[in-house]
Amino acid sequence: MNVMDESIKMWATQRGLHNADPFKQMLKVGEEFGELCQAMNKGMDDALIQEEIGDIYITLVILCLQKRFDIDKCIKLAYQTIRDRKGELRNGIYVKEEDLHD
Repeated sequence: MNVMDESIKMWATQRGLHNADPFKQMLKVGEEFGELCQAMNKGMDDALIQEEIGDIYITLVILCLQKRFDIDKCIKLAYQTIRDRKGELRNGIYVKEEDLHD
């Protein structure tokens, strides 16, 4: 576990977020993702975009805390799914092989 994850968990626990509703936290993840989309769409500077990415990560760490998930395990599970994935880049978006249609 990285030090920042522990700091985030401590911060969240001190504020009672560890016992909060994970469905509400999921909405917070979506809100932060929306803010990242706005920053990218408006061409904001890289520092703001990095902060928005960090906000998403923080909300995900808190969601994992609420669900009693290990975020590293979540990342490993997702990576195991994509590591051998084949596909191609179309219009700047990676499309997995099974979704490729001419």
